[in-house]
Amino acid sequence: MNGYERRKLLKIEQVFDAAFQLFTRHGYQKVSVNEIAQQAGVSPATIYNYFGTKDQLYHDMIMNWMDKQLAEYDRILESDLSFPEKTRAIMLLEANNLTFLSEEFRRIQAFEDHSIDLKIRQESEQKIKGFFMKFVALGKQEGYIDKEQTEEATMLFFTMFMNELGRRWDSANREFAISMESLMELFFYGLAGQHHGGE
Repeated sequence: MNGYERRKLLKIEQVFDAAFQLFTRHGYQKVSVNEIAQQAGVSPATIYNYFGTKDQLYHDMIMNWMDKQLAEYDRILESDLSFPEKTRAIMLLEANNLTFLSEEFRRIQAFEDHSIDLKIRQESEQKIKGFFMKFVALGKQEGYIDKEQTEEATMLFFTMFMNELGRRWDSANREFAISMESLMELFFYGLAGQHHGGE
């Protein structure tokens, strides 16, 4: 990577950081490209050159944020933690991230053009699915996920858990009303528990 490309990437990161702070603090509608440019220390022309429109900047900013979250999930998946510990750490992060995304999606429901909302949802689902396939493969390999289960069924099960965690997530306290340990038991062993079927 040459000096020009490095400077360009650095500027894009500055724009994403500034846009993230301003959009999440004030909402999409109330923030102008000029304000983002000023906070990022670049010219408005630079933003238009890189992103074309404010909608595209918002879309790319959310995707950039999501890539960073998924990179963190990958780091957890590749760590020395046990598979249940990895799952717990990923679930805690995902509950927080789901809360953030649902708040953002509520904000952009006000858009007259809903295509940006739909595009972000579809692309974020694809990104999550890519990560989830690695998660399921590792769980099967380590014996925590039944090898007979399909990725679709496992993903649906995980998503049901995540949606409920997201609903119960107290964003002020970053805590759950229910013990995470109880949820992990249910997630891996179901209502019957580890010793079922007369074992």
